[in-house]
Amino acid sequence: MIAETTVDLARTLDFTDKFLGWMRGRGAVLIVTHDHPDPDSLAAAMALKHLITVKTGQPATVAFGGMIGRGENRVMVRKLEIDLVPLNTLDLDRFPVVCMVDSQPGTGNNSYPFDRRVDLVIDHHPLRESCRNVRWVDVLEEYGATATMLFEYLEAQKVSYGTKLATILYYAIKSETQDLGRDWIRADRRAYLHLLPLVNNSILFDILHAEVPRAYFAHFSHAIRNAMIYNEVLVFNLFEIDTPDMVAELADFLLRVDEVKIVLGMGHYKDGVALSFRTLRNDLNSGEIMQTLVAGFGTGGGHDMIAGGQIPDTPADRDTLVRLEQTLTQRLLQTLGCYPVPGLPLVAE
Repeated sequence: MIAETTVDLARTLDFTDKFLGWMRGRGAVLIVTHDHPDPDSLAAAMALKHLITVKTGQPATVAFGGMIGRGENRVMVRKLEIDLVPLNTLDLDRFPVVCMVDSQPGTGNNSYPFDRRVDLVIDHHPLRESCRNVRWVDVLEEYGATATMLFEYLEAQKVSYGTKLATILYYAIKSETQDLGRDWIRADRRAYLHLLPLVNNSILFDILHAEVPRAYFAHFSHAIRNAMIYNEVLVFNLFEIDTPDMVAELADFLLRVDEVKIVLGMGHYKDGVALSFRTLRNDLNSGEIMQTLVAGFGTGGGHDMIAGGQIPDTPADRDTLVRLEQTLTQRLLQTLGCYPVPGLPLVAE
C-alpha cells in the first residue's frame, strides 16, 4: 500500500526539540519495547537511545518482556551488539523518565505495569485511549515502521550514526514492510533507500540466513498438517510452542498458499495463546478484525494487513485449544460475512 503522506521534518524537529528539552537533566531513561520484540521494536529503541545519548548525555536502558525467540532476531541482537535487559530484572523506581516504542500502555503486548507513568510513546499502530495521560505522544499509524519515524528523528536532529545502527534500522524497515511489499508509505521507502548504502552486508547476510534448530521445522510440519482452508481463509493451530514468534512467521509463510488471501494462526506459549493475522486484501483492517476476534478473551491490534493478539490464562490441553480455534474461526468467518463455510485441509493425510 502506498500513501501520499509527505515527510514533515519541520514537525519532527519541533516535536523532538520539545521532548528532548523536557527530558534533559531528569536522570536515567528507560526505553520499553513490546514483549518478544521484533526488529522494528528493537531498532526504534536503539535509535532512541542513541538520540538521547547524543543530545542530552543521559544514560538510557532498553528493556523488554518475554524473549528473543526468532533465529534472525537472536543473530541481529548478537551481531549488531544490541544492548537490552529483561524488564523484570529492573527496579523501575530508578528511572525518572520512561519511554515506550512500537507499543502503547495497556495494549497487552508489553509487560510494563499499566498503573505506572509513561512519559513518551512513539508508535505506528493506531492511537489508543491509554495514551491520554502520556505527556509526549507521537503516533503515526500511516507509517509502515516505527524505525522510519526514528530515522527521521535522527535526520531532523542532525545526529550521525554508524553502520550498525544503520543496519538495525534498515533491517527493521525491510522486515516490517516485507521489502516494501505491505503497509508502507513513501517515508518508509525514503528511509529504506537512504539506509541501504550504509548497511553492513555481511551482518545482514548472517541475519537473513540464521541457523535454526530442528524444532523450528517441526512447527512448520505441525502448521501445514493442522491448517484448514475456508474459501480464501486459512487457519492453523500450532498448539504448544516454545517461542511466540513462530505464529507470526508461519502466518507470513502460509499466506503464500495459492488462492489464500487471509491467514489466522495461533499457538500456546506459557500460560496463554499468541495470535497472528495476515491478509492480502486492501479492503480489510487487520487491527479491527483482531480486536473483534479477541473481544472478551484478550487483547489485540495491528495495521491494515497485519495484526497480533494475546489470550491470557488459557489451559494448554488440546481440547481447549481446539475449541478456541473453532470459536475464533467462526468469529472470523462471521466478520467476513462468509459463515458457515466448510473447511478443507491444506494437505491430505
